[in-house]
Amino acid sequence: MSDQLKLLMYLKNMISDLIFLNGIIASELIKITENTAALRKGETFLEKSTCISEHQLLNEEIIKIMRKYNKNPDELKRKEILEDHLLKHKV
Repeated sequence: MSDQLKLLMYLKNMISDLIFLNGIIASELIKITENTAALRKGETFLEKSTCISEHQLLNEEIIKIMRKYNKNPDELKRKEILEDHLLKHKV
């Protein structure tokens, strides 16, 4: 394998890792936002707002991005782990 190809594969893997990590960060920040709102304004406020459904849509977008860029076997496994985790966060 040429050095250029090795570099391209390395960069592709690094970008894939960054997409995965950003997916985790984004989904956890969404949950932190929900928890903070519930602590500050009460669970009732959160239940009456559109935040939960909007946050679920954002989580679904995160999953779509993961599906789009994580396609080889190692990436598929971690994508499935994140997807299962995000789906458990439904209220």
